[in-house]
Amino acid sequence: MKKKLLPIGKGLLILIAANIIANYLYTRIDLTEDSRYTLSEASLSSVSNFDSPVIVDVLLDGNLPPEFIKLKNEVKQLLSEFASENSNVKFSFVDPLEGVEQVDGTVAELQALGLVPTRVTVNDNSKVSQEIIFPWAMVNYNNKTVRVNLLKNKQGATTEERVNNSVQHLEYAFADAFTKSTIREKKRIAVMKGNGELDDIYLADFLTTVRDYYNIGAITLDSVGTSPQSTLERLNEYDLALIAKPTEAFSDPEKYVLDQYIMNGGKSVWLIDQVAIEIDSLYNETGSTMALPRDLNLKDFFFNFGVRINPDLVNDLYFTQIVLATGEGNASQYEPVPWLYNPMIRSGNNHPINNNLEALRLQFANSIDTLPNNYTKTIVFRSSPLSKMDITPRQVSFNTLNKPPQKEQYDNGNKPVAVLVEGDFKSTFTNRIKPIKLPQDLLESTAGKLLVVSDGDVIKNQLRNGRPLELGYDKWTSNYFGNKEFLVNALNYMLDDNGLINIRNKKVAIPFLDSTKIEAQKTKWQLLNIALPVVLTVIFGLGFNYFRKRKYGV
Repeated sequence: MKKKLLPIGKGLLILIAANIIANYLYTRIDLTEDSRYTLSEASLSSVSNFDSPVIVDVLLDGNLPPEFIKLKNEVKQLLSEFASENSNVKFSFVDPLEGVEQVDGTVAELQALGLVPTRVTVNDNSKVSQEIIFPWAMVNYNNKTVRVNLLKNKQGATTEERVNNSVQHLEYAFADAFTKSTIREKKRIAVMKGNGELDDIYLADFLTTVRDYYNIGAITLDSVGTSPQSTLERLNEYDLALIAKPTEAFSDPEKYVLDQYIMNGGKSVWLIDQVAIEIDSLYNETGSTMALPRDLNLKDFFFNFGVRINPDLVNDLYFTQIVLATGEGNASQYEPVPWLYNPMIRSGNNHPINNNLEALRLQFANSIDTLPNNYTKTIVFRSSPLSKMDITPRQVSFNTLNKPPQKEQYDNGNKPVAVLVEGDFKSTFTNRIKPIKLPQDLLESTAGKLLVVSDGDVIKNQLRNGRPLELGYDKWTSNYFGNKEFLVNALNYMLDDNGLINIRNKKVAIPFLDSTKIEAQKTKWQLLNIALPVVLTVIFGLGFNYFRKRKYGV
């Protein structure tokens, strides 16, 4: 008896010892092919500073379509990974419409908080229904709330494709929200003034968005002529300079101050229109206006960095729409029409700045040439293969809407419209007479970053009743474009010290069932999964009984 109990006792002791060890040695193993549950160092860093509970409310529960159940499960798994790194991370899933009698009123309240719903068409055999879903999460920490958009929209994408894109974005979205919640010392961005840049109201939505990350200030170059040193000193207090659609030429002293700012380590984003033309001019001047080259006195400045913005217009068969009025008086109607000078620029997904982005909407963009030098130049966005460049000066008219484009002429595409330049920069004024005197003349800088986009309107939000709308939203067609996310990513990349933006390179593939195959092969798989096991069990039972009778005679 003792000999029989001895192995059982040993087994119990091993089991107890294993549980005690497991209490002190905790580990998780990610066996997925794409390591989707392995958090990056930047993600781990984003939750390391939480010293009190951070509450994450995920508004993704209730009667969800299958694709969104997958998204919910991925969110749950990811948040579990964050919670395993810091026990202060607490999360729950709620259905914001559960038990609500006035659904429309609740939807309107949530929209007022910036939580835009998604309407999903659900096909269940022959039954079609629409579900309202709020794919959002709210990160709450120390009386601060950060919204997290869980669903990545892409025009023309199926629900499955949108969910797949969203899963790839989840780690970055939550790590970004956690970082915003704990950020204490913000870097500074200077919005440049004095050369006819966009008014603040047209930058309002973008600047409001980036205030979560950075402190914003305005710097004017008007005082360069009288006090260049003080202007440069004030500018050097900022980490990045944003130059948004200047319309007046830069003087050589102004260029020199900007050059010295860059040589001192400052980053810069240049949103430039090399051609003077506005869509409002077409509306106000009987549908026709002249497009003229604009001289900003920046050719030598950009040439130094290996970039040349051409005074042409991108004419693209991948276009966005504008709205024209037809009829008169009370009978007038607004109809969307194709406008080939407003190209829809799709991402090449070749860099953290543009990875997994919705298409951009540009307006009267120009092509960019990249010139050989020692700097690294990344073409962040290009025109489509079906585009051409219209040289200026030229007449631009709405009359072209009545003429179908001749597709054989659109054979000069894939032209750069946004270029990122990185490297150890040399001064534009090397071996040149300096236009003004500064106490120190810096001739080079290390780890410089400069972004050039050949459309100043890429950052311009529309207005409604004098109030700014969300950047990237077109009030006439109700379409959303990726302009804001692109520019936010650009600033994060250029100023990010902890590598958070690099999470966007993570690739995750979520397998989905083919609904067409499911419907066509439903009976076969029901038989295989339900009937076949029963039949095999019966056969095994009969066979076992037969052999038992033969062997034992009972």
